Amino acid sequence: MEKFVKLTGVAAPLPVVNVDTDMIIPKDYLKTIKRTGLGKGLFAEARYQEDGSENSDFVLNKPAYRNSKILVAGDNFGCGSSREHAPWALLDFGIRCVISTSFADIFYNNCFKNGILPIVVSQDDLDKLMDDASRGSNAILTVDLEAQEITGPDGGSIHFDIDQARRHILLEGLDDIATTLKSETVIGGFENKIRTERPWL
Repeated sequence: MEKFVKLTGVAAPLPVVNVDTDMIIPKDYLKTIKRTGLGKGLFAEARYQEDGSENSDFVLNKPAYRNSKILVAGDNFGCGSSREHAPWALLDFGIRCVISTSFADIFYNNCFKNGILPIVVSQDDLDKLMDDASRGSNAILTVDLEAQEITGPDGGSIHFDIDQARRHILLEGLDDIATTLKSETVIGGFENKIRTERPWL
C-alpha cells in the first residue's frame, strides 16, 4: 500500500449529505474483485447521462476537477452498504483523501485499509474548506498527515485529529497483512511457547 505522508492537489467540492456507497460505486460495478478499473464507475449515476455521455454539471466532469486528489463532502459520507468497492473506486480515480463532518463507520475503516485518509472536521471548518474547493483550478489543498494539518490556497490551516494507530498505518503504508507481519517475531515466539507447553495441540 502506498504511504500517505503529505498530499497536495485539487480538492473537489461535493456538498451533498448522506452520500451512500451505492452512489459512490453503483451495484453494476460490483461484479469484479479487482481493485483497479473502478474509477470509471465512481459516482457513475451522477457522472453519466442515460446514453453514456458525461453530465457536464457533475463536479468531477468539470475541467478543473478531473484530476482531483481530495474530496470535500457533506455529512455522513459513505453510509449504506459495506462495499469495499467504494474506497477502491475513489482510489482508482485518484482521490486519496476525503474530508467531511462524519463518515459511516465501515466506510471509514475501509479507507484506512486501502490507503485513503478520511478526515473529520467541524462544520465551520468544512464550510471553509468547501469554499476553498469551490475555486476551480485554484482549489489546491495540502494535507499533511505528519503535522495533522490541512493548508488552504490562501495559507490558512486547519488542524485535524486522528487515531494514532491509524495514522501510523497510513504513514508507513501498511495494509492488514503488512501490519500482521510486523509482529511476526512475537507471533512466532508465542507459537513456539505453545508447542513446548502443550505439545499435544
